[in-house]
Amino acid sequence: MRHFWQRQATDPVNAGKVAAEAAETVSWPAPDPTAAAFFDVDNTMIRGASIYHFARGLAKRKLFTTRDLAMFAWGQAAFRLRGAENADHIGSAKEAALSFVAGMAVDDLVHLCEEIYDDVMADRIWQGTRTLALAHLDAGQQVWLVTATPVEIARVIANRLGLTGALGTVAETVDGHYTGRLVGSLLHGPAKAEAVRALALKEGLELANCSAYSDSHNDLPMLTAVGHPHAVNPDGELRDRARASDWPVHDFRTGRKVTLIALPAAAGAGALAGGVAAGIALRRHYRGTA
Repeated sequence: MRHFWQRQATDPVNAGKVAAEAAETVSWPAPDPTAAAFFDVDNTMIRGASIYHFARGLAKRKLFTTRDLAMFAWGQAAFRLRGAENADHIGSAKEAALSFVAGMAVDDLVHLCEEIYDDVMADRIWQGTRTLALAHLDAGQQVWLVTATPVEIARVIANRLGLTGALGTVAETVDGHYTGRLVGSLLHGPAKAEAVRALALKEGLELANCSAYSDSHNDLPMLTAVGHPHAVNPDGELRDRARASDWPVHDFRTGRKVTLIALPAAAGAGALAGGVAAGIALRRHYRGTA
């Protein structure tokens, strides 16, 4: 004859009741539909410049030469050393970027972005920054990437990280193909703040309840547009502003020296304008077509 304790141990109904009674209740933060977090991408969410890593992926697929890639990296380094942006660089960057996508099917570029993210970018995500983003999601808040990088690349990064979405530079499309023109301009500097304000209006967000994260002083318009600005891996000017304003500073870099060539990262439009424009100019000079 089975003993009572033997019946209990083998009774699945009883075991289910016992498990339910022993379960600990987890207290989740209440969703906050009025708050969101906005994250810059280059050197904030990802090590280096996303557009540079994309170029590396193109080079690996023989769509971008090794020499072009080297000149691209040199262009970004030169931009950082100059420390200034101008209309010529930004205009040249537009021309270079648009000449690449003109006529291409949107679906083809998105597929290419997904391949390159998985192959080149995934291992370069700052895990500390990702943890910050996930904390906002756990609190029931939206989390958006805001970047001068083409929106197709930004959306892939956001999707792979499980974030709400991305705001990025938008190229015009007709019938599923790129026309070679931009819709508006690069999403950089004050344009990022404008995008955040427009999204807040669309989503019913209160900017005073929102947070923003960036590594660059170029993103001060976005940082000061929200109630909770944060500096991540900040440049010198942003670090000084964060200290003066008592903003949280998160530095996930190992050591304070940043190697320009090993981790090319020109903030905001610098990644696109400084890197692409200077690189394309050098390439043209090299080929004697300037």
